[in-house]
Amino acid sequence: MIRPTLSAALALTLAAAPLAGPVAAQTAPQTAPQTPPPPASTPQPGSAEWLQQRGEIYSRGTDAEQDPAELAATARLNAEIAARLAAAAEEEAAAQAAFDADNARWREETARLETERVQWEANAAAANAAREQWERDNAAWAAKMEACRRSGRVCIASPPPRP
Repeated sequence: MIRPTLSAALALTLAAAPLAGPVAAQTAPQTAPQTPPPPASTPQPGSAEWLQQRGEIYSRGTDAEQDPAELAATARLNAEIAARLAAAAEEEAAAQAAFDADNARWREETARLETERVQWEANAAAANAAREQWERDNAAWAAKMEACRRSGRVCIASPPPRP
């Protein structure tokens, strides 16, 4: 019994809610539309002000304010990094030179093989042409010999030499 009563009350409340919205809107005092606040001036990216807003500004103190031990350690680390960079650059240059030498050898070998391939193809074409010429000569000789036999004469002719 409680459930139908609660369901009915809920249904009436929900049905009345759309009607209450426009009525409440008509009775509420009207306010001026809110405009967003003017944007704060944004500094140019990369400028000192822009870096300072991001906490990335750095200003070096005077040498008198620096710790000599820290300066020496920094100089030592910088020298170490510079030496590593120089060694890496030297290693890279040696690797590039080795690559260039290998590449030049490969190109020479490829050119030599291409020349050999072209020569082989020319030799094969010449051999095929010689074989085809021999086959034509042999067919002509065979026809000549057959004509000679049919005429009843003695035929003495050697076949064409093999290529």
